[in-house]
Amino acid sequence: MTWESIDRPVLNGIRTALGISGVLALLLGILILVWPGRTAMVAVAIVAVYAIAAGLVYAGLGIFSAQKGGWARVGHIVLGVLFIIAGIIAFINLQAATAWFGIFIGVLVGIMWIIEGIVALSTLGDSPTKGWTVFFAILSIVAGIVLLFSPLWGAVALWWLLGISAIVLGIVQIIRAFTFGK
Repeated sequence: MTWESIDRPVLNGIRTALGISGVLALLLGILILVWPGRTAMVAVAIVAVYAIAAGLVYAGLGIFSAQKGGWARVGHIVLGVLFIIAGIIAFINLQAATAWFGIFIGVLVGIMWIIEGIVALSTLGDSPTKGWTVFFAILSIVAGIVLLFSPLWGAVALWWLLGISAIVLGIVQIIRAFTFGK
């Protein structure tokens, strides 16, 4: 398949999509780096809105679903109420919810890195590059432990890394939009 075989409107649509996604990534990265706390609060607010909406859906499923048994309906209603409560609590003190979300993400990533390092060590016998596998495993386990001891600082570092990555990827995507199909 050559670029000449693609219709011009399709090619322009792809370029537009690449350009828009690039600009959005660039803006997100800039917002993260310029206003990291406020941008994180907006992200947590979006999660809170999702929790409330999901809670309403689950509660609605439990209330209005005649096909489900009694316990399934009760379970959906309880789950819905919990989602709604979590979303409301997050909105009541968005700053504290953002800090707790950061700690949660830091702990979660720390645990995942430790497990990833252990898994890498468990595959050492099959690895053609044993030295690099051991190096990766040790680095992953140490990074995970460090993140567990300082999850909020780790989450902040990850947030900044996300912002920098979004800027770089946004710029690359914008360049791709201008050069796509040429």
